Amino acid sequence: MAEINKAPRGTNDVTPEQSYKWQFVEQKLIETAGLYGFKEIRVPVFEHTEVFIKNVGDTTDVVQKEMYTFTDKGDRSITLRPEFTAGVMRSIVEHSLTAGALPVKVCYLGGCYRYEKPQAGRLREFHQFGVECIGAASPIADAEVIAMANQLLSDIGIKKISLEINSIGCPTCRAEYHKALKAYFEGKKEELCGTCNERLERNPMRILDCKSPVCSAIAKEAPVVTDFLCDDCKAHFEAVKSYLSAMNVEYTVNPRIVRGLDYYNRTVFEFVSGDIGAQSTVCGGGRYDGLLGNMGGQDQPGLGFAMGVERLLMVLESQNVEIPSGKPCDIYIAPMGDAAALKAAVLCSQLREEGFEALTDIVGRGLKAQMRYANKIGARFTLVLGDSEIESGKAKLKCMENGEETEVDINALPDALYSATFAALADSINI
Repeated sequence: MAEINKAPRGTNDVTPEQSYKWQFVEQKLIETAGLYGFKEIRVPVFEHTEVFIKNVGDTTDVVQKEMYTFTDKGDRSITLRPEFTAGVMRSIVEHSLTAGALPVKVCYLGGCYRYEKPQAGRLREFHQFGVECIGAASPIADAEVIAMANQLLSDIGIKKISLEINSIGCPTCRAEYHKALKAYFEGKKEELCGTCNERLERNPMRILDCKSPVCSAIAKEAPVVTDFLCDDCKAHFEAVKSYLSAMNVEYTVNPRIVRGLDYYNRTVFEFVSGDIGAQSTVCGGGRYDGLLGNMGGQDQPGLGFAMGVERLLMVLESQNVEIPSGKPCDIYIAPMGDAAALKAAVLCSQLREEGFEALTDIVGRGLKAQMRYANKIGARFTLVLGDSEIESGKAKLKCMENGEETEVDINALPDALYSATFAALADSINI
């Protein structure tokens, strides 16, 4: 029987003590993407299953083993999204976004779902930020998208990370590469795992992505795709490298990168960290020309990337990057008695209209308990309110950091709090 007081295996709660870190990272990602002209798109958390089978690829582990698929009450096959790109392409086609200005630049942020063995950096419910750029075939677009990913990682505070790039060619030159791979792996069939023997017939490049130590060792000696690139793909890749160098984006060429989804072609890339163990890739992407046409839309070149929010946070933690904590409570008003409770509620309402986080007692605590609570939540100021304060219109505003008290007019509390906040700030930076 499932334990109803525990989250399902492979999922995590984000508590209020942690959520400020997520908010910081997510806000930075959206803001930096905006500098490159990417606007947010939101798509459903589930799609018709065929969207993923047709576009992610039926030879991938994602489709074969990992999708959460079910039949709904209308007898339709529905799948929780294992990744965003296929659903975003469906949305672009449905809403004819390519009929407007090109390129279409969209970014997204949300949860994805894959049934796999939970481990550090790999969950059944995980969160992705990513971008899609539709309508740009130039290698300049590849370099700009990669440069943006590099800036995103830098802007959230990640310092030690390496960029690896590759080209996996177009359908024409890849056909020759597939022949060479099949010839190589045919002689190793007895040593390959069962899954890779199936891949050998359908898509031998998938063997290069196998996590089995035996298959990985065999794959190290396999032909490399860059030896089979046609002249156009070679020229495109050389141009991408030139633009990256001109933009001061450091990279290494790794001819073993193929990515785990079938829709990629030409440029592929990964940002890798050595600080989070085996699940070292924190961002991956590439070009997927032809995917939009495969969805039934007018064919357009495309490229993009995705990065896991959980993995970004793991890297930040491992590098001891200090994430700015959430904004503390500005003021806690501690009432004594019914009349004071009513006045405190009115004052809190006024303060909130001015943009302050203002709290007061809503559970019937005594004064000492209220002050302990104010201390626990990190309130910057407190104000005790009783009958005498209401009658005189005056009360003591206490700065919790240094204990200093200032008498203020409670009927002009927002102005008093503004002044006290500025004074505390000036004192902290010795103005």
